[in-house]
Amino acid sequence: MLATLTDRHFSDPNWLFERKLDGVRAVCVREDGGEPQLWSRNRKLMNAAYPEIVAALAEQGGDTFAADGEIVAFDGGQTSFARLQPRMHLSDPARARATGIPVYYYLFDLLSYGGTDATRLPLRQRKELLRRAFDFQGPLRLSRHRNAEGERFLAEACGKGWEGLIAKRADAPYTGGRSRDWLKFKCVRDQEFVVGGFTPSTARAGFRSLLIGYHAAGRLCYAGKVGAGYDEATLRALGDRLARLRRRTSPFAGRVGEPDARWVEPEVVVQVRFSEWTGDGRLRHPRFTGLRTDKPAADVVRESA
Repeated sequence: MLATLTDRHFSDPNWLFERKLDGVRAVCVREDGGEPQLWSRNRKLMNAAYPEIVAALAEQGGDTFAADGEIVAFDGGQTSFARLQPRMHLSDPARARATGIPVYYYLFDLLSYGGTDATRLPLRQRKELLRRAFDFQGPLRLSRHRNAEGERFLAEACGKGWEGLIAKRADAPYTGGRSRDWLKFKCVRDQEFVVGGFTPSTARAGFRSLLIGYHAAGRLCYAGKVGAGYDEATLRALGDRLARLRRRTSPFAGRVGEPDARWVEPEVVVQVRFSEWTGDGRLRHPRFTGLRTDKPAADVVRESA
């Protein structure tokens, strides 16, 4: 179940409000006492990247369950997608642990337990069942919420430097896909974009900036270039990957005014934070925050309230 962005912030006793976490969405599933499985939004198994979370789910949950939550790492007191990056793409549990980056799994919904479907139950009842189903020790955490006071809570969230809030209708069932029963209240602007090219650099490894866009009406629309936010390891690894995706023509609809642009197949998805959209559809002050492997490039659109 996915949330819809809105700029109409409100307070309502029929809604719950949770902290918006800057991590990786994951549904955990366990059947008949087998190994719990962590699945990404695009149905990729993530057990190898987060073995301590899998172990905690095996010890604290029942034999059969499905729950929804967000895997995060912290940079100080803030959840940080960038901090999570070194673990996201690992396929060896030993290497994942060896990174030394602690990860936590914040659970916020229960889809089933003991073989009984919970998705048709009201959210408030599902949250009560979730609270009883797990001990929430070690890397497992309960995503706490506040009732009714959406506007006051959002002001506090923005003051603390959080991403924002997720507002959820308290009596709504759990349904697949994007819904207006879940709404995003954002303190900062960020979203996924597709890489369609890059500009080369003579001053540093990899590239100077990424040329990014989003899909609309079957076309890849140019949103601007991103030259900030990369560390040296990312520049090298992403630069090597883009070199393998080179093509002769631009994948963007319309002209891109970068005379030294190098074009690539539009397959790589990145997360970018920015201050605002300009009148001509470009990003102002964009900054790269990480690679996304949990969303297909074809699904990336411009997010608007």
